[in-house]
Amino acid sequence: MRLIVVSGLSGSGKTIALQAMEDMGIYCIDNLPFKLLPSLAAHLKNVQRLHYKDAAVGIDARNLADDFEDFSAILEQVRDLGVKCETLFLTADDPTLLKRFSETRRKHPLSGADVPLNEAIEAERRLLSPVAADADWHLDTSHTNVHQLRTLVRERLGRGEEQSLSMLFLSFGYKHGLPPDADFVFDVRCLPNPYWEPHLRPLTGADAQVRAFLEQQPAVGRMFEGIRDFLETWVPHFEAENRSYMTVAVGCTGGYHRSVYLVERLATHFRKSRSNVLARHRELT
Repeated sequence: MRLIVVSGLSGSGKTIALQAMEDMGIYCIDNLPFKLLPSLAAHLKNVQRLHYKDAAVGIDARNLADDFEDFSAILEQVRDLGVKCETLFLTADDPTLLKRFSETRRKHPLSGADVPLNEAIEAERRLLSPVAADADWHLDTSHTNVHQLRTLVRERLGRGEEQSLSMLFLSFGYKHGLPPDADFVFDVRCLPNPYWEPHLRPLTGADAQVRAFLEQQPAVGRMFEGIRDFLETWVPHFEAENRSYMTVAVGCTGGYHRSVYLVERLATHFRKSRSNVLARHRELT
């Protein structure tokens, strides 16, 4: 069986992620005291033949603070039982979290009369740092709405039932900031930019006219080959270390043309040899 630990910052989408997993038929428990994980894993292993193949547990700042210092050791206890354990850690930038709490008027679990919201968010980042450090999959939801988050969780975990590493190719624009959940980041701002062609400016790298323009540029072909060869060389090494998820980010200035084109081309190439390949475009949402 597989046990998925879902953790992260308050307001980052943990509840939505758990709901998406529940819709997939995964048995979900929210806010379990972390030190009970080995006991839960032992119980689920004994009864899994009756109901569920996988289970997910929400772990967050409502747990006792000293639990998180023992995060790695407790996960090892779970794995020693023969249970595959993965950790999903959700995060978002401070302005996004402040905006979400302001809009929903929810109370942050670490805030209080003497602790304002911004300080509570920072305290929670420190508290959960051991969990973030050991997570298999980091997901930044700063630019992700509820529906996109549900879809991403379903696709990645659903495909993750197969044993091969799940790869996500993500395009982004540097003008909007780096994606903090990326494992590899490739900067393609040095390539010829379709933005300076007036008839291509309103289009994206997914449109045929932009693709045709970029395919005529020798530098674009060399960039694709360089990224492709790098990933083909090194991804198997990560896979050999039992890595479950990998996010490859490709960025250009605005995130509409060059990065979109290369992400689609890379995803198409790797789908020929891998089943767990996704493509997403952060700035096109």
